[in-house]
Amino acid sequence: MMRRFLPNGIAGQFALLLALALLAATLIALVAQGVDRARFDRAARVEREVERIFGVLPGIEAVGPERRERLAREASTRFARVSVDARPLITETPRDMRSLGLARLLAERLEGRVFFAGVVVQPVQGRLRHEIEAILISIAVGDAWLNIRSAPPVDPGPGGDADVVVLVFGLSLVAVLGAGLLFIRRLVRPLDALAQAATAAGQGDRSARVPEDGPRELQAAAVAFNAMQVAIARFEAERMRTMGAVGHDLRTPITSLRIRAEMLEDAALRDSMVRTLDEMAVMADGLVGFAKGSREDEAVTRIDLVGFLSRLAADRGVVFAGGPDLAVRGRHVALTRAVGNLVDNALRYGGGGTLRLAQAGDMAVITVEDDGPGIPAERLEAVFAPFVRGDDSRSAETGGAGLGLSIAQTIIAGMGGQIRLANRVPQGLLAEVRLPLRD
Repeated sequence: MMRRFLPNGIAGQFALLLALALLAATLIALVAQGVDRARFDRAARVEREVERIFGVLPGIEAVGPERRERLAREASTRFARVSVDARPLITETPRDMRSLGLARLLAERLEGRVFFAGVVVQPVQGRLRHEIEAILISIAVGDAWLNIRSAPPVDPGPGGDADVVVLVFGLSLVAVLGAGLLFIRRLVRPLDALAQAATAAGQGDRSARVPEDGPRELQAAAVAFNAMQVAIARFEAERMRTMGAVGHDLRTPITSLRIRAEMLEDAALRDSMVRTLDEMAVMADGLVGFAKGSREDEAVTRIDLVGFLSRLAADRGVVFAGGPDLAVRGRHVALTRAVGNLVDNALRYGGGGTLRLAQAGDMAVITVEDDGPGIPAERLEAVFAPFVRGDDSRSAETGGAGLGLSIAQTIIAGMGGQIRLANRVPQGLLAEVRLPLRD
């Protein structure tokens, strides 16, 4: 239950840890300071009372009984009462360490005089802290006793000290958190960059890289991630080259076989073989197109989407509904191929299409809408796989080899974007492309 209220970010948890550590350190320092101050106050009071005794004692002994009381009153203060009485204020020295220490100090200077001394605890009414220490000393002076009772001033309460403590704690917290958050920000920034690059890489963007700076461990992680991206990009490039080479090399034998098939006298057999060879030619052309669509040797430039979509719509014979003035960075020819494949599908299966442009946060949203039959809901994700189509036909009259959407997805992912399909109501298909608005 408590975990719900705890911060889940590194910076928040680090700030909370610093605040708790600083609070604990402050409390420990306050306790240590309180103990040390109490010890110092006790030592100072004992020293003060000892000096008071040896300042008053010679005068008390030098005057007669009638003047002793007046001298005692003059020696009294607000916190120490001095009197000459017939009986001692304390009749024995307690056996605790403080009392014995006071008695030992007095014995060194009273030179055999009879005395009793003790540090005792007395109640204070109406206080949360009910006890304070008091010093009681009784010294025999002839047939009388010089009695001294010293009590510390009553603490007025924690108000003033608490205000100072709160102020010091607040200033310390601000200073420590400020320095700590600056440090944690330097630590978290490379992690954020790594997370963003990993997300982009998961979407197929092989150009995503992580700055190789920060602490040593994060530098090592960034170097490993960048090396992984290079290795994957190299592998995918080799795969694309292989697919393109296979598709290109298949064209020659397929063409040769088609020429020979057309020379057959059996019309039924000839038409069947030509139809099969045409389907193989479509697949070979698709392989070549798939490889070309994934190439990354084209330069990355700034693409004005309004102008780009306007020209594409005019070339393909579809409607462009307009949109805000947005720009992205990418490969112009590759993006033309990606969006062109979506428009071609709309033309092929829906008889026409509409291009739209909008903005959603930091993303440009390109949509292609048609009024065709759509795609069964269970196949909306599967059609992005190579050689998978919305229908099971591979006829050249109804479409290609099922590589158009796969090519489009690869290109869009390489720009750090996303593509999805959804059925429209009552009919039709919507293809949505989201591209980051990068300067």
